[in-house]
Amino acid sequence: MRRIAPLLAGLVAVVLATAGCTARTRWVPREARPSVSTPAGTWSASVAWQPCPEQAADLLAQVPAGVSYDCGTLRVPRDWSSPGAGPTFDLALIRARGHQSGRIGSLVVNPGGPGVSGFDLAVYLSTQLPAEILQRFDVVGFDPRGVARSSPVRCFTDDDEDESFGSDPDPVSQADFDAAVALDRRMAAGCQAKYGDALPLFSTEQAARDMDAVRAAVGDAKLSYLGYSYGSLLGAVYAQLFPGRVRAMVLDGAIDPTASAEASAEGQAQGFEHAFDEFAAWCRRQSCPAGRDPRATVSGLIAASRAAPVRFTDGRSATSGWILTGVAAALYSPGAWRTLGDAIGDLTRGDAAKIFQLADGYADRDAHGHYSNKFDSFGTVACDDDPGTTTVARARELQAQWRVRYPLFGPFMAVGLVTCAVWPARRDPYPTGPATGAPPIVVIGTTNDPATPYAQTAKLAGMLGVGRVLTWQGEGHTAYPQTDCVRRAVDGYLIRLAVPAKGLTCPSA
Repeated sequence: MRRIAPLLAGLVAVVLATAGCTARTRWVPREARPSVSTPAGTWSASVAWQPCPEQAADLLAQVPAGVSYDCGTLRVPRDWSSPGAGPTFDLALIRARGHQSGRIGSLVVNPGGPGVSGFDLAVYLSTQLPAEILQRFDVVGFDPRGVARSSPVRCFTDDDEDESFGSDPDPVSQADFDAAVALDRRMAAGCQAKYGDALPLFSTEQAARDMDAVRAAVGDAKLSYLGYSYGSLLGAVYAQLFPGRVRAMVLDGAIDPTASAEASAEGQAQGFEHAFDEFAAWCRRQSCPAGRDPRATVSGLIAASRAAPVRFTDGRSATSGWILTGVAAALYSPGAWRTLGDAIGDLTRGDAAKIFQLADGYADRDAHGHYSNKFDSFGTVACDDDPGTTTVARARELQAQWRVRYPLFGPFMAVGLVTCAVWPARRDPYPTGPATGAPPIVVIGTTNDPATPYAQTAKLAGMLGVGRVLTWQGEGHTAYPQTDCVRRAVDGYLIRLAVPAKGLTCPSA
């Protein structure tokens, strides 16, 4: 299945992962056994916590002092419309706990994707969140249904994913475009053949109902939540379904749930074009190896790769698809710009190592050529949620139009629409409406966010009806906890329920 470009990818976990300190404390695990009200009755939500410091040690160079980690499994119905009958999914949870004072409850976190691990994010955030947050909350992460450790969706082969990521982001001839469509159809058919009628059960609405089971299982009467990127959509759906169960909710890297697939893709094309221009301006100031005109350099490398791609030591070739994937991956954060400049410069000299480092990091491809299930779950959830209104013919039309408007990323985004256009399963679109009865919800937008363009921030806040916009005049994808201004506003809201001032705008630094 052709990747839907870097759509809603929650790479915040990668950006935030840094080393901590050394010692850790252990807490006696306890078991919570409340029940969850559902549209069709009740469901017993329970998790038995067990210490799991090894999970943090696997993810962090150093485990922070004074933080303990407990893991558990939460069983949820596969279909929340009939929770008392049929099979279940197992959700993997982790709880990070510091030395606590004035404990409020749990802060449930999600990094986005769909397809990125909330379990991993909780571990990373245990080294990054302000001390006052760690003193007041357990940081609880879970892998949503179908993701990583939670009954993972797996229906793509490594070879198909290699072909998909390596394929031309702008197949011009009809034969090349048809071949891209055929690959999407083959990969989608593999998912349908494996999962059948269960395929729509990985939708966002089902996952939002799982999150209420997580809330109940950690013993909180109301949910405190921090969601990044796609996690903002997951949180918004939760707030619509369970407005009276929200205590505090921060949605960072906001998504407009009411936007069509075409509008979302075009917004991202614009966002990534702008982000590349910002990178190029930085590159010129720094005299980076990408040259005085990085756009021309990258465009030339992509064109040259169609005839004679640079060979890599693992046997792959740096085709146009791999190059653009690596470029897009680095545009999520200015912290990756130096690596991108080096990668582009190296590629002009016939060395593809750094461009593959960037692309493989985004694709979750290991050194042995094996992929995680990030894009299996990403494609499944995205297409379950998609109402199926975009056709293959329309994607082809947009490819030609966006090639003119957004030369690097427009065709990439347009052709990505084919993925859900050929999805064979029944759809389960999420609700879009107000969260009537919910408390104020903080919706954060970054003015130069390529993946979730800033214009979506006010739209999400307006749709919910209780949203309060917090603006960061920064670069990259998502904002909290990157600057003092953003940190103060979010921390005060999460701890004291002090809603940020209307119109609050935080400077870049």
